This record gives sequence, structure tokens and C-alpha cells, in this order.
Amino acid sequence: MPQGGFPVFKKKGRKDSFYLEGSIKIFQGNYIQLPRIGIVKTYEILPSVPVKNVTISKRADSWYISFKYDFESYPTQKPRETIGVDIGINTLATCSDGSKFANVKAYRQAKKQLVRHQRAVSRKVIGSKNRIKAVKKLAKVHKKVADIRADALHKLTSWLAKNHSTIIIEDLNVSGMLKKRCDPATTTARLRKAHQEITNWQVP
Repeated sequence: MPQGGFPVFKKKGRKDSFYLEGSIKIFQGNYIQLPRIGIVKTYEILPSVPVKNVTISKRADSWYISFKYDFESYPTQKPRETIGVDIGINTLATCSDGSKFANVKAYRQAKKQLVRHQRAVSRKVIGSKNRIKAVKKLAKVHKKVADIRADALHKLTSWLAKNHSTIIIEDLNVSGMLKKRCDPATTTARLRKAHQEITNWQVP
């Protein structure tokens, strides 16, 4: 909710995205026809399905498209019945069968780069072309860190959902976990994101 009841307007360059619906068609694998925009080519092959709507968003200097369509799932046999998952700080997840998924520590690995690019941005004149270039370079590093984290979570949730019919997750006391001495890059958002990904991931 906006603070004080006033609307919050979007600012160009921050979470740029827009929503489209209407006549949308995918053809020839990696082409999609959009209302008011026309035909757009994608890097990845798209499924040949009727599309209801799309959301186009910008991250760093790249544009991404996500779309909604009807999907009918079919139940499949899982190799295992039940598994317990403990979301932690030192490890991304520890499972009841002894499997462990390590934290990728993407922020720690990219910390020097982030500091260097942040300093470069601060030294540039606000509104200048050089500052815009520096901001883009910084955004690329942030995107890389986010992508590494998302990839690790995706691999974990995919393995859990595809191989187990029931997944039991412990309730997180995030505040209590963070009171312990831990990697400063570990945040409440990361722990909750891992919990949410496992909870929401559904594979037939």
C-alpha cells in the first residue's frame, strides 16, 4: 500500500515492466506477435500454445518476456514417497535422506566487483552518460548474483518435486536464525525465498 494514501508512480530505470493482452501468437519457435509492438524474436524456443497475456520486463540491459497459458498436468509416479527438508544458513537445504545442497555464496564471490562498480557509480556526475553506463555495469553484476541464487533454488526445488510425492518443511524462525553469527550476505529474504520456492513448486 502507498504510504499516506498517495499513489506511487513508476520511475524509468527501476523495475521497468509492462503488461499486454489481446491478440498474441507464437510461431516458428522463437517469434511472438504482440499487440501494439508487433513481431518480436526471442533467444529461446517458445512452446506452441495459445497465449492469454504477457509481461515484458527489463533486468540490467536485457528484456524478458513471460506469458500465461493453460496447462493440463498429468500425475506421474515418484521414486520416493516422503522427504523432510531443513532450510538452513550454512547450507541451502539438508534433507532427511542425508542429501545436502550447499549455499552458492554468489554475493561473497561477487563482492569485490560490486564494491568496484558501486564506487564507479558514486564518482560519476548524476544524469551524465558515463553514470548511466556505470549503473548498467553494476546492474549486470547484481543480475548475475540473482541468477546464480535462482539457479540453485531451481535445481533444489526441481529435484524435490520430481522425485518425492510428499515434502515436509520445517517452520522457519528467520529472526532467531539471523541472531546467530552468520555470513552477512545471508538475509531474511533469501531464507524466505528458499522456503517459498519449495512450498509453491508443483510438478505433476
